[in-house]
Amino acid sequence: MMKIILGFPLTVLLILLLLLPDVGEAIGVCYGTNGNNLPVASEVVSLYKSNDIGGMRIYNTDGATLNSLKGSNIEVIMEVAEVDIINIAKYKKAAKGWVKYNVINFWPAVKFKYISVGNELILNNSIEKYILQAIKNIEAALSIAGVGGMIKVSTAVDMGVLYKLYPKRPPSRGVFLKSAATYLKPIIKHLAKTSAPLLFNVYPYFTYIKNKAQIPLEYAMFNASGTLVTDGQYSYNNLFDVLVDSMYVAMEKASSDGSQVPIVVSESGWPSRKGDSANITNAQTYNSNLIHHVKKGTPRRSGKPIETYIFAMFNENQNPAGYERHWGLFYPNKNPVYPINFYC
Repeated sequence: MMKIILGFPLTVLLILLLLLPDVGEAIGVCYGTNGNNLPVASEVVSLYKSNDIGGMRIYNTDGATLNSLKGSNIEVIMEVAEVDIINIAKYKKAAKGWVKYNVINFWPAVKFKYISVGNELILNNSIEKYILQAIKNIEAALSIAGVGGMIKVSTAVDMGVLYKLYPKRPPSRGVFLKSAATYLKPIIKHLAKTSAPLLFNVYPYFTYIKNKAQIPLEYAMFNASGTLVTDGQYSYNNLFDVLVDSMYVAMEKASSDGSQVPIVVSESGWPSRKGDSANITNAQTYNSNLIHHVKKGTPRRSGKPIETYIFAMFNENQNPAGYERHWGLFYPNKNPVYPINFYC
């Protein structure tokens, strides 16, 4: 085999290398732990590895999870808990302690990629005014620890920060609610300065079920052959791109540096039971097509893959009753809810 490869012309070898899958484009999956019947952390990490899942988002700093991630080569988004944000924002010593105990004690054996200061706190909590300073203090603590710039610090926002999403407004009219812009404008300016992304939780599911009369299911599923929205020079054949580009436009309007801030889709998924249009077929179709689609970018960022994390790894039985318990790709016994391939 080696002799055959060595006999190839250089141009052929270069083409073959370009066709190899880019590990950096591997999909991630959110690991929620709101269940009393979930596998132990070491088994969870093994499940990620056996399914070639290259990224994990965690919502706490659980030691068992972090220890299990050592040497796994899985890239990690780790969250600063809501209860810690005010203290970290007010006291640099608290930020140093948080970084020491939750990052440095595990680095570099654990591949931390992003730290998210909270999740969906803009407009949802009085803590929102502390987020930017907490980001800055965490960054300073990382620098003091010798890993400054290696781990990016951001925050995660939901679709609720945008004013009147599609079908009421096309992506080109994307804009933040005034109350959200107060906090997001300086955050976006800072993220541009530090080359960090904005983490965005994107759920076409919710937009679809609220607007079923105007949005056919195939547009939410990435299955449409025609155009959903024509917006100036851009044409959209799926709802996901409409939502992501609405956020890109809002960021550009919020700050002159907004176009420099990439989006990481930190959550996206479709429930498989107990909700409007929530079934295994739709969940499998959405998530499988999402994995294929995000490598292409959006109309406004064509050819630029979108780092994306599917929500969620498991069905979690301690979430509120109904569809909230059925976002998982796997049952707690580690059997798949439906087949899915994380590389394409």
